[in-house]
Amino acid sequence: MVASNFAMKESDLYLPLKRFLESQGYEVKSEIGACDVVAVRGEEMPLVVELKLSFNIDVMLQAVDRLALTQKVYVGILENNKTARKRQRRLLKLLKMLGLGFLQISPDQDKGRVTVLLDPGEYRPRKSNFRQERLLGEFVRRVGDPNLGGSVRNRGIVTVYRQRAVAIAQYIQQNGPSKASSVSQALQDPNAHSIVYKDVYGWFERISRGVYALSPRGEGELPGWLEKTMLSGAGKP
Repeated sequence: MVASNFAMKESDLYLPLKRFLESQGYEVKSEIGACDVVAVRGEEMPLVVELKLSFNIDVMLQAVDRLALTQKVYVGILENNKTARKRQRRLLKLLKMLGLGFLQISPDQDKGRVTVLLDPGEYRPRKSNFRQERLLGEFVRRVGDPNLGGSVRNRGIVTVYRQRAVAIAQYIQQNGPSKASSVSQALQDPNAHSIVYKDVYGWFERISRGVYALSPRGEGELPGWLEKTMLSGAGKP
């Protein structure tokens, strides 16, 4: 059984880690200089581990500082830490970018357990041309700068797609129920039919074949989004 985090100390992680490293042929000592754990094996560069019960910015800063001493630096975290478990994929990516290793340590009633999730190494990011083109496409096509940087996304971020939907809704509001083909021609948006058909925001309703009107939700939400997208009076997004 693993003890509760509240009753545990960082020092409880040391003995399982020491036994694990010794089984790999290392001589292990704690609290050497500013380092929590230092392990030496033959003529190899020293291995350093910074211990924390939970993953936080302090252990990251400490580990980065230790890179001035050796390239073999690990962060050692309690295995059942909820924050590390929920964000594990992103944490591993961050540690990899910094050239750090990652250990999960379980100090149970027996000898404990250490799991190596990442070894230190040089990070060489693989660029995604598709994602870069998508990013720049969104940047170029977006009208103005309607969002506030750092705002909460679930409150509604203005995207190019949203701006196009607002322009379509505004056209239908001003002209009444309209054929999707007429909207496409008026706004010079060849994908207008797809937007009203998919109706991602619940703003449109089909009243006959190819003809769409604003839904009650669309009528209610359009004024606020017109202000946010800065499209009021604009001909197209």
